[in-house]
Order: sequence, then C-alpha cells, then structure tokens
Amino acid sequence: MTRFHRWTALGLAAALLTAGCTGGSSGEDDAERGGTALDWGRCKPSGDAPAPGEEWQCATLQVPLDWSKPGGETIGLALIRARATGDDRLGSLLFNFGGPGGSGVEMMPSYAGTAAKLRERYDLVSWDPRGVAASEGVRCRADKEIQAAEATVDTTPDTSAEEQVFLGDAADFGKGCQKDAGKLIGHVSTTDSARDMDRIRQALGDEKLNYFGISYGTELGGVYAHLFPGKVGRMTLDAVVDPSADTLGHARNQTLGFQRALNNYLESRGSDPEQGTREIADLLQRIDADPLPTSTPGRKLTQTLALTGIILPLYTKDGWPVLTSALEAAEKGDGSELLALADGYNERDASGRYGTTTHSQRVISCLDDSQRPTMEQTRKVLPEFERISPVFGASLAWDTAGWCHDWPVPGRHRTPEVSAPGSAPILVVGNTGDPATPYEGARRMADELGEGVGVVLTWKGEGHGAYGSGSDCVDSAVNAYVLKGTVPRDGKVCS
Repeated sequence: MTRFHRWTALGLAAALLTAGCTGGSSGEDDAERGGTALDWGRCKPSGDAPAPGEEWQCATLQVPLDWSKPGGETIGLALIRARATGDDRLGSLLFNFGGPGGSGVEMMPSYAGTAAKLRERYDLVSWDPRGVAASEGVRCRADKEIQAAEATVDTTPDTSAEEQVFLGDAADFGKGCQKDAGKLIGHVSTTDSARDMDRIRQALGDEKLNYFGISYGTELGGVYAHLFPGKVGRMTLDAVVDPSADTLGHARNQTLGFQRALNNYLESRGSDPEQGTREIADLLQRIDADPLPTSTPGRKLTQTLALTGIILPLYTKDGWPVLTSALEAAEKGDGSELLALADGYNERDASGRYGTTTHSQRVISCLDDSQRPTMEQTRKVLPEFERISPVFGASLAWDTAGWCHDWPVPGRHRTPEVSAPGSAPILVVGNTGDPATPYEGARRMADELGEGVGVVLTWKGEGHGAYGSGSDCVDSAVNAYVLKGTVPRDGKVCS
C-alpha cells in the first residue's frame, strides 16, 4: 500500500488508547474454553497513555520467527481482549484494523463502542502483528530525523536535484529499518501474519477463526482464507483492498478514490469539483514554491505536509468542515491548521514525538511487494495520474518509485493470493465513497475469493469503512451475519 493507506477506518478519531501487555494469572477458565497457551493479565500503560479499563486483559503469544522453521527461534505477539458481555458466547472475534502497521492493542479499546453489539456474543480480541508496536515493533528513524525529512524532502520532485534527495532519503529509511529490525525484516510478510492468526485461533481455543478485517486487514483476511479455508468461521472484510492490483494499480486506485472523495466534498460545499480541484492544486503549487508560516516555532507547511493535511479529513465525512477551515486559513497565508492535520496523520504529538505506524507499514509492504518501479517508469505514468487528480496524482505516482527504493530485502509477490475454495461465506463490505480503498476493490476481492465464498454488501456512503459509520442497514446486515450466521444476498445495497 502507499503511504496514504491509512491504517484505521476511524479517520479523525481524536485519541487512541495505548496499552502494553504483561503476563500474570487472570484466574479465567481458559482451559475449560479450550485455550491453553495464553496467560491473560492486566494491561500495562504504554508511554504517557494510561492502561485501558479493567475489562481489558493482555497476553503474549510466542510464534516462530521463521514459519519454515517452526521449531526454531520465536518472537512474542502482544494480544488484548475483552470478554463477551452476554451469556450466549460464540467464541472470539479477532480484529485487524489495517495499515499494514496498525496496533490492534492500541485500537481495540477505542473501537469497542462500535463493536458493542458484537461483544454480546464474542470476546473482542486484537493483536499487534509482527513488526508492529509491542510485537517487535520496528523504528527506522529517530524523531528529529523524521522532522528534518519533512522539511527538506519534496515527495513530488520537480528537478533532478530534488529527485536525488527523494531517492536518497528513501534508501536511507530502508537502511534504518534493516538496522533496527535485523533478521525480522525478512519475516514480517502478510503470509507470516496470516499464519500467526491461525496460531492465535488455536491459542484462543476456537475451532474456526471469526475475524473482522478493516482496510489492509481485508487483504490479511483474504490471505488467511487462502491458506486455511477450512478454518474460516464468520469473516467480515470492510474497506476492501483490491487483491488484483499491483503497485501501480494500487496507486492508481487510490488516486481515483481520493479524487472521488474530494469531488464529493467540494460538491457538498456547492462548489464545482473541477474548479475546486484546480484551486487546491494551485494552492499546493504556491506552497511548493513558498512554504507557509505556522504557529509552531521553527516549522513551516511544505507542499508534502499540506497534501497530507488535506488527505486526513477525507477519511470521514465528519472531517469535511475541518478541511474547509484549514484550506481557508491556508489561502490566507496561515498553514497552522493543515500542519496540525498532517501531524495527526503522521502521529506526531505536541512534544515532537512520532508514532511508528508508517515504519512498520513500510517493512511489511516492501516485503510483500516484489515490484520496484523506477523513476523512469514513474515519469511515464505521471501524466496519467495527474489527469486523474491534479491534487493527488503526482504524489501517489512518485510514491511508487520511492516507497521501496533500494530496499534491503526482495519482495515476495506482485499480488496476494486470496482464492479460498471450500471456505465458508465471507462478507465483503464496500463503500462507494471510500477514498483509500475504492469501492471497486470489494467486487474484485469477492471474485478472487471464489464463487460461493465472497458475498458483497454495498453502502452508498462516504468515508473509509462502512460498519459503524452511520448506516443502520449496513450494521444490521453485518450484525446478523456475525451474530447469527445469516448471510445477506450477494449484491445487497444499503443507501
């Protein structure tokens, strides 16, 4: 995925609870329920964030570092759960919120309100996949280096000198990842994590894997279904990644998706989408030539930061008024609001510390993807991308060349294998206004899963993800499937 593949479907969630994991006896009846490998205990606070409430428990599961050597060295995966609230428990429901690189341990408590109905019959469970956060999380660059790169690297290079800085920064980032991750850098693929998921299923004592995947989590779910079709229980895939798209295909899809979301935003303001897009593109060009001052001492709004700030509020319709205010301020010469949005996307706090989601995202996606587009290939597709979107096209096109440039390990495939003959039905939920994982990916995922397996549910809505986003129709259909096993008609549409 590109760097604009946001790891969470919650868009502008104001705060994410953060929790570490610790062992310790919980006194629960895991042996009676079939789970014998996990020692659940109280969750510890992480950094400045407090531990989640007492209903949350954490544990660590040991899995092979290298799945081709199952008896060899192991790594620990951090898990979190909250027990089912009702008496008619069905088992565990495992969540992955996307990325790749998102911490399920951090996200699960803040998503629990959305999943409250599902918790009536399931333990809510998530984890930090290998290479992420508390599961041997990778940090490729120090905070000061990240901020310096934000100020000096143009991700839409206009000159040969800027191109060299762009590629040099990409190569340097990869070296930092390799230094920090060590041999783990070759064992963080989606396939590795799918195998981890089956070990989690076994440790939870569940005969089948009941799973809810969002964004990249849909690709992970599809890969699991391919590897273990007979172990698929009730699986929901929401905000679906197109498994048939290669590197350029994903970038093209996202260019279309973000421009579609921008058009919808502009129309909601009563603006002509073509004219509004042109005005935003002109603003970005002016910022590229002369970065805007901000209220943060020593920091200016560059074109790259401005574009990132525009991207974030497009993930949810609730963010559109925030985008309007930020764009109006930037037109008046103040980049503070767009910078704040960019910092939110980049997980930068007020003290200048950055999160590591993008670091983990890069090591996972560059191990997955065997393609390494060159600058020459990018230049050839640049006009097409800019025609699709004068705002987002150039950045997403250049990103294909820079993301895995000079990466220290080769990638594994052009596209993931998700065919799952023999699997139970899998609910595939697509949102027509999704910017990051455009709607077309849902049908393609269902087709790739195979006849009788992929079942498409469509929502004519806005934002990244459909469940819990305001559609009673979507929520009712998903709840009926997950809680009762009622599979909706393939092609059902919620408006």
